[in-house]
Amino acid sequence: MSKWDQLANKETIDNTIEALKKNGIDARFVGNREEAKRLVLEFVPDGSEVMTMTSTTLETIGLSGEINRKKSKFKPVRDKLYAMDRTTQTQEMNRLGAAPEYVLGSVHAVTEDGHVLIASNTGSQLPAYAYGALTVLWVVGAQKIVKDTKEGLKRIYEHSLPLESERAKKAYGVPGSSVNKILIINKEVQPQRIALILVNEVLGF
Repeated sequence: MSKWDQLANKETIDNTIEALKKNGIDARFVGNREEAKRLVLEFVPDGSEVMTMTSTTLETIGLSGEINRKKSKFKPVRDKLYAMDRTTQTQEMNRLGAAPEYVLGSVHAVTEDGHVLIASNTGSQLPAYAYGALTVLWVVGAQKIVKDTKEGLKRIYEHSLPLESERAKKAYGVPGSSVNKILIINKEVQPQRIALILVNEVLGF
C-alpha cells in the first residue's frame, strides 16, 4: 500500500478536526461511507439546488447518483447544465456551476494545521469552493490528511495526478490530466459556509 493510502490515526484525525474548526471549517468524523452519505443527505434540505462536482469519492459512496437521479428530492444543477449548449451558452453554464446553493465534492489533501488543497485541470470546481456557493460540503477519506501544505502539494503530484490521469483517459479519451490550478483554503471567513466530513475509509485519491 502506498503511504498516500494509509489512514491517519485517531489522534491525528482529532487534531486535524480541531485545526479545521479553528480555521472556520465545520469538520466532522464518521466511521464509514454509509454514515458520510447519510450525514450529507440530512444536511441538505429537500428541494435545494445542488451541484455535484466530478469526484471519485462521491461516485464511490453513491452521492452523485442519489443527488442527480430522476425524481430526486433535490434540484440538481447538472440537469440544467446537460440541457444547455456549451457552444452558445458557455457563460451562463459557467455562472450556474460557479454559484450554486449547495456544492458537493471532495479535496486532494487536508493538512494537520487545518488547510485544504484542491487541484484542478480546468478550474471548473474552484470558484464555487472558494466563494460562489452558499454552502460547501466535502467528503474526504482520512488517508488524505498530510502534515502540512508542502506535503499536500507532494501528495497531489505524486499520487492524485497519476490516478486522475488514468481516470481521465478512460472517461474522456484524453492523453491524461494535469495540475493547472490549485486552490488552497487556509481559512473560511463566512461562518458555517464549509463543512468537511472525514471518513475512516480510503476514499478517492
